[in-house]
Amino acid sequence: MKNTYLTLALFFGVLSTISAQDHSVPKSNAGIKGGYNLAAVNYDGNGETGQRHGFHVGVYGESFISESFSIQPELMYSQQGYEIKDANGTFTQKLDYINLPVMLKAYPSKNFFLEAGPQIGLAVSHKEVYEGLFNSSQQYDPNSFDWGMNFGAGFKTDSGISLGVRYHLGLGDLYDNDKAHNRVWQFSVGFDL
Repeated sequence: MKNTYLTLALFFGVLSTISAQDHSVPKSNAGIKGGYNLAAVNYDGNGETGQRHGFHVGVYGESFISESFSIQPELMYSQQGYEIKDANGTFTQKLDYINLPVMLKAYPSKNFFLEAGPQIGLAVSHKEVYEGLFNSSQQYDPNSFDWGMNFGAGFKTDSGISLGVRYHLGLGDLYDNDKAHNRVWQFSVGFDL
């Protein structure tokens, strides 16, 4: 629970710093965003599992620190996990997170941005699904805390609509006994409010 409170305090603290800006610096803003996830897990650096399809949705606040740079904290719900298929059927690990990315965004031009930044996540649910000849009720116990780095790019219109793609490189171990790390491609649309 401490991590949840710390995450929320950090998010709202950054949002509260949005104030009057110099006229040469673009106006700070907040908005909503959502989109499509392609999530997988990398095991011991030996390649990735199959992908789980899901979605993400949440809120953001973008505060410009200069004409070309901004900081954007977000609070997101994200469906992640992975699939493993073989001759016996399909195993799906469904992992749902509340994530807090804090992105540094660079605008090399007015409407195009590059972004990178850390992310922490808290798993709020997990479920194992077996289809086919898998006759198992085995329960996995993933770690509830995740962390990693995000890298992305996108376009933002003058009216505040953004389209972006982001890659999450998980660095925290998904399970205690395995070196398994989240890998997520996110395709988003955002709207400034």
